[in-house]
Amino acid sequence: MPELQRILHVEDDPSIQAVARLALEVVGGFQVLSCASGQEALDHVQDFAPDFILLDVMMPGMDGPQTLAHIARLIDINHVPVAFMTAKVQPAEITYYRSLGARDVIIKPFDPMQLAAQVRKIWSQAHE
Repeated sequence: MPELQRILHVEDDPSIQAVARLALEVVGGFQVLSCASGQEALDHVQDFAPDFILLDVMMPGMDGPQTLAHIARLIDINHVPVAFMTAKVQPAEITYYRSLGARDVIIKPFDPMQLAAQVRKIWSQAHE
């Protein structure tokens, strides 16, 4: 199984972005590239070559589902698992996000001490 090292995190809220980065870098030991918009993520996804993508759903301009559709044209999301982060977690919404190609949904607000473990779990399931 490949190793999980680089995480692309797309989040327009600076405070959530900062907490997630700390949680993933300090607790998880990952290398994190934070992007504030879908377009910024598209500009960097190929150069950064992430092992995992954490994608906010609600963003101005290009939202999470639109961003995922564009990312899927640039990289193979079968090999780079994508998880959405959102407060909208009705079963129908989770089913919809999975139909778009996301592996799972991480609920906001998330626990900073658990975020890295949640990411590792989704990563492991994607590589079984």
